[in-house]
Amino acid sequence: MGQKNRIHLVTGGARSGKSVLAEKLVARLGGPAIYIATAEPFDEEMTQRIGLHRDRRGAGWTTIEEPRDLAGALVRSDGQGVRLVDCLTLWLANLEGRADVAALCHVLAAQASPVVLVTNELGLGIVPDNKLARRFRDEHGWMNQAVAEIADEVWMAVSGLPLRLKPQEHDFGRI
Repeated sequence: MGQKNRIHLVTGGARSGKSVLAEKLVARLGGPAIYIATAEPFDEEMTQRIGLHRDRRGAGWTTIEEPRDLAGALVRSDGQGVRLVDCLTLWLANLEGRADVAALCHVLAAQASPVVLVTNELGLGIVPDNKLARRFRDEHGWMNQAVAEIADEVWMAVSGLPLRLKPQEHDFGRI
């Protein structure tokens, strides 16, 4: 695959269909499918969520569990197939909002094999009532902007429907 259409970002709210959309993008890209999981099963509910994702994907996927060293996981898996990272929000939370997003973007830009990244869209809700939550929301928004800028495609899932944000026919650039 050439330099175009290597980095794909899928955003959306909770239960918007973003993971299913990301899995469809991986299938569209073809080749071996690798799932890079950033979630950690800290409680029974999260364990069930992880199981539902695993069951939906089926046996044809290779799974790499990497809650913190996402850049390293991408470097180590480059050339082995299409990678799906689910999700950037949990990765940032695992690092307590102090992730090196610039380093991640540098690694993404150097990837030879396609990467599909899932992230939440946190900025559509109310302003959080505490400083820590506001800081995380802000860091998350800046992370999403940085990854979207280097992505070849950006999609948003809304109520189970895909909305293509980039590339656009009339690209007005960043505001």
